[in-house]
Amino acid sequence: MKAIISYAFLIIAGAFAHAQAVAVTRTSQELGFSFTIPADWEVMDTSAAAKEQARQSAQSEQEKKGLACVELGFSARHGNPPSVMTEAALPFECYGQQMAADDLPGFASVASAGLPQNFDLGQSVTGSYKVGTHDFFAERVNATMKGRPELQYTVEIACSVTKKAAVCWMTMASDAAALGAFEHALVSLDGDKPAALVPSEAFAKKP
Repeated sequence: MKAIISYAFLIIAGAFAHAQAVAVTRTSQELGFSFTIPADWEVMDTSAAAKEQARQSAQSEQEKKGLACVELGFSARHGNPPSVMTEAALPFECYGQQMAADDLPGFASVASAGLPQNFDLGQSVTGSYKVGTHDFFAERVNATMKGRPELQYTVEIACSVTKKAAVCWMTMASDAAALGAFEHALVSLDGDKPAALVPSEAFAKKP
């Protein structure tokens, strides 16, 4: 699973250099979920090189299989320095294996695996909560770009499972407003009423 989630964060890292606005807003509604991108965020064209780099880092046939199945729903950016958010889903039909809420911590825990190469990371915090009828697992960590101490970000990931897929939404936020936009974005799983992706009480403490 490490290569799958690392792929999504390679997309985020590449976005700082390769972002191209192709739309203002977009709602993704596939595999039993929908997510509304904040209206003032730019949807980007993403780099295929990130997926190839992640493929090379895969350490098992299962990871390679998962990477082949992963679907990147969108990447979007906002501000300067840019904050970025993205969505990655793993369809069970393609992967050949069902996942449940108990698998979410493991699914999310490797999200920052590729970050230490370019960032100094703080102590991460985690939280579990419900959105509608679905269990979510979230993780947050502060990140400072190596050699550029003025560039500080909050990396956050929120993951859940629908009847058809495991899905994670991720952000690298450069300020509190961008983090708030990510957390307040509306998400719906399996027809549940849309609600904020990350509620204010999701984390017992902040890094």
